[in-house]
Amino acid sequence: MRDSSKPAVRRKEAGPTIIIAVLLLYLFLPIVATFLFSIAKDWQSSILPTSYTLSWYGQIFSDPRFLFAVLRTLLVGVLTVTLGLAVMVPVIFVLAVYFPKWEKLLQISVLLPFAFPPVVAAIGLIKLYSGGPVPLTGTIWILIAVYFILIQPFIYQSVRSSLRTIHAKDLMEAAEVLGSGRMNAFLRIILPNIWSGTLVACLLSFSMVFGEFVMGRMLVGGEFETVQQYLYNAMKVSGPSASAVVVTYFLFIFLISGIVLKLGKRKPKGYLAHPKPGGEDQ
Repeated sequence: MRDSSKPAVRRKEAGPTIIIAVLLLYLFLPIVATFLFSIAKDWQSSILPTSYTLSWYGQIFSDPRFLFAVLRTLLVGVLTVTLGLAVMVPVIFVLAVYFPKWEKLLQISVLLPFAFPPVVAAIGLIKLYSGGPVPLTGTIWILIAVYFILIQPFIYQSVRSSLRTIHAKDLMEAAEVLGSGRMNAFLRIILPNIWSGTLVACLLSFSMVFGEFVMGRMLVGGEFETVQQYLYNAMKVSGPSASAVVVTYFLFIFLISGIVLKLGKRKPKGYLAHPKPGGEDQ
């Protein structure tokens, strides 16, 4: 007997599939066009390039300025994210578990970066730190300090959601009843269980720092050239060379994302999965 419900199910599933396909096309079409432009040797009046070359990639990877720009961006990103996680994760944990009534202040604090446009904030920071006892403008330290503020929303949302998922307060109470100290319980129980959320926070924060341009340009200028500033300068010289930088940037972020997601799937030592009703492990 023919099942008449199958065509209706297919029509019902076709709508979301078409929407997702349009969204993917909208997202990836500029990237594909940028990639084609970065490998085009001759592209004038045809839909696709008539000849291809990798010389633009060879040009940027043989440029010491580009390599130093990548290293500087990595340095700022690693220092900022490490500082942000080292400070924010314990603060979020303590407020969520022991002082929940003060958590509202932290929520307001992490939302402040969205209230100030980057240009306005940069002008204020330049006026504040250009002189006086702490002249930070033009140094890497003001970038790290500013990025530390900007990444707070990403760290807070990821870590707080993880703490809420594992019921951190109940876990801490159970650990203390069993004789464990608070620091020991935090290090051996809480941190391994919020590992995936912390990695997501790390990924989002690093991506933000790696792609930020306005603050770096206005607070440090060309003296401390990052990848985004190198890209800005390359756009003024050569379009294909700038496209090669953009594609390299996307590949680097894609690689970092893959590594972080791979690490996020690792289970902590001693982890025992709960069996599913069907007999499979979760």
